[in-house]
Amino acid sequence: MFAGFLYAFPAQYWQALMLATLGNTLGGMTSYALGRLVPRKEISPRLEFVRRHGTKCLILAWTPFLGDALCVAAGVLRLNWLASAFWMASGKFARYWLIAVTLP
Repeated sequence: MFAGFLYAFPAQYWQALMLATLGNTLGGMTSYALGRLVPRKEISPRLEFVRRHGTKCLILAWTPFLGDALCVAAGVLRLNWLASAFWMASGKFARYWLIAVTLP
């Protein structure tokens, strides 16, 4: 949808890039918030990757399937929400920017 919009309205490049990044980041932060609702009894060993790498691993939040799991894990681990949002947005921006610059 993003690529189709840019193809139809190339003059709206930056607006589309920012809106897509914002919308996708808000979706990731929703997953993060849902993760915070999970009671912290004992942390699963499956969360070790996120624990070890911290919020920086959220730069991969744009990836299908893995991205949502990373966002939820960050919430479960109670990682800093502002740093989480920054790294999520950075990865998502890079993804949309790459799509935009490779359009014919």
